[in-house]
Amino acid sequence: MNKGKVAIVTGGGQGIGRAIVKRLLTDGMRVVIAEMDEEAGRETLEEYHGLGESVFTRVDISNEAEVKAVVRETVASFRRVDALINNAGIFINKPISRVSLAEWNRVIEVNLSGTFLCAKYSAPHLARSRGSIVNIASTRSLMSEPHTEAYSASKGGVVTLTHSLALSLGPEVRVNCISPGWIEVGGWKKRRSKGAVRLSETDHKQHPAGRVGTPEDIASLTAYLISAEAGFITGANFVVDGGMTRKMIYD
Repeated sequence: MNKGKVAIVTGGGQGIGRAIVKRLLTDGMRVVIAEMDEEAGRETLEEYHGLGESVFTRVDISNEAEVKAVVRETVASFRRVDALINNAGIFINKPISRVSLAEWNRVIEVNLSGTFLCAKYSAPHLARSRGSIVNIASTRSLMSEPHTEAYSASKGGVVTLTHSLALSLGPEVRVNCISPGWIEVGGWKKRRSKGAVRLSETDHKQHPAGRVGTPEDIASLTAYLISAEAGFITGANFVVDGGMTRKMIYD
C-alpha cells in the first residue's frame, strides 16, 4: 500500500509516534524519525532497524531553522517526501492562575506552530510526490478537563489548521487530522521511562468500544490516510476515542 514511500514522523521516538514509525516501516516505507529526545529517537532507530530503512534526526519543531534542516536532509537522503506525520507535542496541566505566559507560548510553539512549520517546508516536496499530511490532534480539541487550556487550544488550532491546509495545498497534497482519545502509551516509551501499565476493568468498560485505545489504533489509521486508498479524503478530522465524545455523562 505504501511500500517504497518516504515519511517524516515528528515525535517518532515515543508513544503514538513510535507506533506510527513501526507501522510505516512494516509497510515497507522509509522513515525519518524526527525527535527532540535524542535518547528516545536513537532507541527507536535501534529497535526497528531490522524492519526497514530509517534514520533519526534530532529536531525541535518549534525552531524554524531545524525544521528546514530536517526536510532538506530527508530530500538529500531519499530524494523525496511522500508523507508528513505531525505527531510531536507537549502537555501541561496546571491551573490557569499558575500558567506563565512563557509556558503558554511554549505549548503553542511546539504543538501548533511546529505543525505549521513542518507543513510549510514539506509542502513543495509533498506536492511533487502527490503526498499527504496527517496531523495528530486530540479529543481535547472537542471537550476538556480542567487546567488544560494551553494544550486544548493548541490542538483545536491543529484541527482548524488541517482543513485550511487541505484547501491551500490541494489537490496535490491531501491533509487530514486524527484526534485520539485515551491511548495507553506506557509500553511505548523509552526504556528508562517505561512503567507497568495498570488499567482497571472500569477504565475499559467506560468506553463504548469496550476498551482503552492503543497506539496501534492510531498507527493503522495513519497508514490508511497516507495511502492511495484514501485518495478522496482530505480536510477531515477523525476522532478515535472508543466513542467517548458521543457519550453523555452526568453526575
